[in-house]
Amino acid sequence: MSTTGRADLGLRLIPFRGLRYDPERVGSIAAVTSPPYDVVVRPDGLHHLESADPHNIVRLILPQAAAPASGHHQAAETLRRWLAEGILTPDPEPALYVYEQRRGDMLQRGLIGALALSAPSEGIVLPHEDVMPHVIEDRAALMRETAAHLEPLLLSYRGNGNATGATAVIERTILRPPLLSTTTEDGYCHRLWSITDRAELAEIDADLSRHQALIADGHHRWATYLRLRSEQAEPGPWDFGLVLLIDTGRYPLQVRAIHRLLHRLPVATALAAVGDTFRVRTLDGPLPEALAALEAAAAIGNAFLLAGDGRFHLLDRPDEDLLARTVPGDRPPAWRALDATVLHAALLEHIWQIPDAPEDIAYIHDTHAAVQQAERHGGTAVLMHPVHEDVVRELARQGVTMPRKSTSFGPKPATGLVLRSLALG
Repeated sequence: MSTTGRADLGLRLIPFRGLRYDPERVGSIAAVTSPPYDVVVRPDGLHHLESADPHNIVRLILPQAAAPASGHHQAAETLRRWLAEGILTPDPEPALYVYEQRRGDMLQRGLIGALALSAPSEGIVLPHEDVMPHVIEDRAALMRETAAHLEPLLLSYRGNGNATGATAVIERTILRPPLLSTTTEDGYCHRLWSITDRAELAEIDADLSRHQALIADGHHRWATYLRLRSEQAEPGPWDFGLVLLIDTGRYPLQVRAIHRLLHRLPVATALAAVGDTFRVRTLDGPLPEALAALEAAAAIGNAFLLAGDGRFHLLDRPDEDLLARTVPGDRPPAWRALDATVLHAALLEHIWQIPDAPEDIAYIHDTHAAVQQAERHGGTAVLMHPVHEDVVRELARQGVTMPRKSTSFGPKPATGLVLRSLALG
């Protein structure tokens, strides 16, 4: 127990001076936002966002240059210029931020703050997916150059579902006028408030100290935070990382699959290699019907939907001998039964012999985009069915990581509403 009476065994979320766009200096707040860096998947996505406003945040999170190092330096110079010109300005005092997303019947609220970093072995923040070293290197170089956290990770914790503790503070805060309110082109309304009252901050702190969190989205950025902290000789702002923390007992997240695009594997070649190791059925209907068939098959066992040749091919009922030979046997049964496990171990590594490298595999969140890109370039889209959140959380508690890019939790926070400068603490 600490001298402040806080049990330092759970989450610690501290206020920070957020950097936010000055609405009088940009076309609109919506026009300067972006999806997270790894969700910009449309072929014209970067151009579309850059054209929306000359100050769109994509110029910081995905700077375009001939070489990565040049892009990182360019992003840092752009950030410095926007600060000097007042495009981005720091809030007057440290705060936690209540962030709300709403579209139709979907409502999500949470807290944006600087979270104390912890190793997986401490059991406070639980990762559930493997990460790719080259992505960590890229994100680390960008954060070093900009000395900023440009977009929050999405973390979830399971409260009691009642308006107590941090949730009670959130629901009192939303009765006040927001700092900003904007609607992005995807139809989501975003609102942001600040919390600076010491008593309310203490109420949040006491509540969160009893909880652990699951990384819902942002494994590479979390690993990057840990990498950069390890490089520091003294305690400081690098000991904390920008996150959005959601109580899924109150505001359940949606869980979607992340699909695979196999650049160099035509559908005909993929099917020929599969042979009789899976049951294969060709579906001639539209995408919604094919996805419904995938859902029905996935309720029984491992199932995948291949696309790219104008039709859909449902793979299910894998050969048991194939699974026994290819899926590692030293993991829990729930891990061995995951679609992503079977895809990577049995299909990608054994049958198709495709390395998990960017030139061979792309990970795409949007179903239509995955199909369109496969058809356009002659590759194969492997469409997945989402994993239930309880399975993800239980495996994470056991310290078992899922194959990379196994899940997509959402809705994801819009990037560009609030940034954290390491120079400001």
